[in-house]
Amino acid sequence: MIGRLNHVAIAVPDLAAAAAKYRDLLGADVHHPHDHPEHGVTVVFVQLENTKIELLTPLGENSPVAKFLENNPSGGIHHICYEVSDIASSIRTLVDAGARVLGDGKPRIGAHGLPVVFLHPKDFDGTLIELEEVKPELQPA
Repeated sequence: MIGRLNHVAIAVPDLAAAAAKYRDLLGADVHHPHDHPEHGVTVVFVQLENTKIELLTPLGENSPVAKFLENNPSGGIHHICYEVSDIASSIRTLVDAGARVLGDGKPRIGAHGLPVVFLHPKDFDGTLIELEEVKPELQPA
């Protein structure tokens, strides 16, 4: 069901400082910040050769990342994102097997403009998992 690792998301208390570390200390290709009010976060993507790092910080007090940072003030890995070719089929398979999809269970548009869902961390060994629908024909060679 899952394909490539799309990104590892790291919640950070200071997005500018975190982006600077990846750019200046690690020499990474760091994109500009983008607000995603529908998800309650501001994100910066760090492009790597084989995947991405998503640096994220709360956008507003109701952000789910704000609660994460309350428990982890210096930040940390928030979730991992895997690509799937058919998110509706993946949801059906997971729900039929007893896994929980967070929210209303329906895909929302994520930071890449593609449908995403999040899976309950208690069903995946304490790891919050994001699934992102990426059609194979849109994959780079």
